[in-house]
Amino acid sequence: MSELLTKEEQKELLQIARDTIVDYVTNRNTPTVVAISPGLNLHSGSFVTIKKQGELRGCIGNFVSDQPLYKLVQEMAISAATRDPRFHPMKKDDLADFTIDISVLSPLAKAASIEEIQVGVHGIYIIKGSYRGVLLPQVATEYGWNRDQFLQHTCTKAGLPEDAWRGECDIYIFSAQVFGEQ
Repeated sequence: MSELLTKEEQKELLQIARDTIVDYVTNRNTPTVVAISPGLNLHSGSFVTIKKQGELRGCIGNFVSDQPLYKLVQEMAISAATRDPRFHPMKKDDLADFTIDISVLSPLAKAASIEEIQVGVHGIYIIKGSYRGVLLPQVATEYGWNRDQFLQHTCTKAGLPEDAWRGECDIYIFSAQVFGEQ
């Protein structure tokens, strides 16, 4: 995926996400954003990942958006901080030490074959009936997974047997521009 956002826009978006989390957790308020860079008005899907001491603390996103990117990131930042069902909502004490990663997504494309999946380039979204699971492109790289392992873990996240990808299910791929706080 070509770089959608400049380094300055990435820094600005990370700051918007951080300010939003801090303000929401502290005051239950979403800050107003003014005078933003043009790239932050893109209409693109995005995920916000929160880590605490290097460990996942929350991750929520949307594949599409009918609002500008910065507004979606604000919404996803609040959701990752307070609505990820895997974690308790962040409290003021949690604000002392956390980092943020943002993934700006390409549109979803249905994979005609698993051979299209490039580990480290593509994220996977699997749908089978009412089951759905998604893993971002960087997850496979972080864990050193090959394509089959990536598919297995995506199935597990969806609540499916790990080999469900071999049967009747829809597999979508996407790429992402991923950036974060250091």
